[in-house]
Amino acid sequence: MRRSIFRCVIAIATAAVLLPSLAFGSDGDALWNSLRDGRHVLLVRHAATEPGAGDPPGFQLDDCKTQRNLSAEGRLDAEAIGTAIRAHGVPVGPVLTSRWCRCIDTAMLAFARADPIAMLNSGMDDDDGARNRKLGEVREYVQQYVASYKEPGNLVLVTHDVNIRALVGEKIAQGEMLVAAPQPDGSLKVIGKLGVPRNADAKRAM
Repeated sequence: MRRSIFRCVIAIATAAVLLPSLAFGSDGDALWNSLRDGRHVLLVRHAATEPGAGDPPGFQLDDCKTQRNLSAEGRLDAEAIGTAIRAHGVPVGPVLTSRWCRCIDTAMLAFARADPIAMLNSGMDDDDGARNRKLGEVREYVQQYVASYKEPGNLVLVTHDVNIRALVGEKIAQGEMLVAAPQPDGSLKVIGKLGVPRNADAKRAM
């Protein structure tokens, strides 16, 4: 009997230790609460695009028609991101994006603003040197943001799968988001993932 009670107590204690982390990893409410508190980084992969990988040969960054762009579904998903952000009362700070049109469009549809910056450009064709330079620039920016940004808003970075994997070692689908806590050295500690919000889901949160 005593052994059974002891095992029961151990099981309950173990569950009590694990429950917060399990809930935090699986419960989107905890992540939204963190974002409401501000001072986090929202790492966004651009929304769904037309089929394909990379861009057509000879594409130009200043000509969206030459690139692989958001699909109709992707545009709706980007709008749904914005709806969810507003519904959950998330304060938004700087919105930085890759200079690719699919990232800029995602940011504009979701946040109504975008600041294109080369350090978030697709690293698909980068060599190790170029990739490391971009990572260093991102971390330096995050350091400065943590040190100097006085408002409660979250820093938003809209970029590509290859860049997100290089930054935090995580692979996410188009339109998904990672919530990260900025570290003193400028690195990002991922605390959870938010799936692609749908308009109906976002409206239910209002």
